[in-house]
Amino acid sequence: MDAVLGLAQSDLTSAIVGIPLAVVLLALTVALLPPAQRPRARQAAGLLATSLVCDVARAAAAHEAHESGLPRLLTFAATFTLLASMGRSLVLLFLDALPARRSARPAPRIFRDLSTGTIYLFVALVALRSVDVEPGSILTTSALLTAVVGLAMQDTLGNLVSGLALQMQRPFDVGDWIEVGNGEQAGRVMEVTWRATTVMTLDHVEVILPNASLAKAAIRNYSRPSPVARRRVVVGASYGAAPSDVHAALLEAVRDVPGVLADPAPYVRTRGFAESAIEHELLFFVDDFERALDVDGAVRDRVYHVFARRGLEIPFPTRTMLPPPQADDLAQARERERARRADAIAAVALMRPLPDDARRLLAERAAQRVYGPGEAIVRKGDPSTELFVVERGTVAVEVAIDGRTPPAEVAQLGPGQCFGEMGLLTGEPRSATVRAKTLCHLVVVDHDAFHEVLASHPEVVERLGALLASRQAGLDAAAASHERAGPLGEERSRRLISQIREFFKLV
Repeated sequence: MDAVLGLAQSDLTSAIVGIPLAVVLLALTVALLPPAQRPRARQAAGLLATSLVCDVARAAAAHEAHESGLPRLLTFAATFTLLASMGRSLVLLFLDALPARRSARPAPRIFRDLSTGTIYLFVALVALRSVDVEPGSILTTSALLTAVVGLAMQDTLGNLVSGLALQMQRPFDVGDWIEVGNGEQAGRVMEVTWRATTVMTLDHVEVILPNASLAKAAIRNYSRPSPVARRRVVVGASYGAAPSDVHAALLEAVRDVPGVLADPAPYVRTRGFAESAIEHELLFFVDDFERALDVDGAVRDRVYHVFARRGLEIPFPTRTMLPPPQADDLAQARERERARRADAIAAVALMRPLPDDARRLLAERAAQRVYGPGEAIVRKGDPSTELFVVERGTVAVEVAIDGRTPPAEVAQLGPGQCFGEMGLLTGEPRSATVRAKTLCHLVVVDHDAFHEVLASHPEVVERLGALLASRQAGLDAAAASHERAGPLGEERSRRLISQIREFFKLV
């Protein structure tokens, strides 16, 4: 009889307080939720309707035999569904409706699911106490069952804990483009649940990644902190093509390609020396990862056409059996190289006083060197006894005004010009730094070869000394005034002639 009275009191409390409160919470949630999210309130409405049905069924069962367990079961069901409806409404209200009203980021789904599950568990414990069942006794008597269930669900629990850790750390959000592992899975994050993360790949294939494995893998996020990402295209060029020419062609190819950002600017670097080609790396930036592969393809297309126009070869591994070079072919190649060096030397004004046989001798003994853009050919203060003749390209002469400022460019030299004549003829240290501005081909005449020429033609020393003095006077703007230029020029010429004879041991 006492049990019946208790159940009746419970019915009265539920009818007066619980049901109106659940209805108010449900109405408030529906009113505050955005229209697109209002279907989420169906679960709370269904639980409230189930509670009302259970209350009606319990009232009808109260007139039957009180010894049966049906009234207690209906009481438990009515209490559980009523409290569960209120809990579901509270979750929707605080995790969905209010953030939407404040234009804030909604809570992740895993937090909503976990909050709902926690509330349902708490509601179940309260509902058990409402029918005089102690939850602790159930847990105590089922310790073995709990252990078995725990072992069976350890993977599921691992995914749950990993999902919580991912949401707390937030290495990515829904909508971000990510890459997992070594490029195995790359796509847009569609959903994060308590068990797994759903990724839509570039192939429009949905991939389900368990949270436990995702928490252990390396994750690259292409959407944060900025959608700008660097891309690379590796291109092989023949060993006969200068890196500076290849770099210029690659920068021309990437210019104005749709999807390639102008800022940060693209750039090129030499990657390595492969078996059949020099590998160059073209690096550029995009801000749309979904189109990144299409942009890569467009850049490769441009590279092909630019290389074809410039006559640059993209080699591939081949095996060619060539006959040994003939002696006549080698002799002709050497003669062509010597003639080219002879033409470069003959174009230099400093070498014109030399007879033809002397210039031929210098051409035979000269060497050819190639310098890339930015390389220092000679540095100020370095000892040197070589003359450099510019055959192709442009070099810059740099002189430091004082010790506190960097060297400034004071002159540029092109084909037919030379530098290093003072070191060649007198052995003086370099007075300036000379640096290649472009790809430069230089003909180099050393001291020993010139010594042999002067030993055979000592009469040209005076002409070289006068020509060298005239050139130095023109370069030295502060040497003397116009009135005294003549005497100082003659004095300098005599001094240089003496230095040349002494340096070449012609005294």
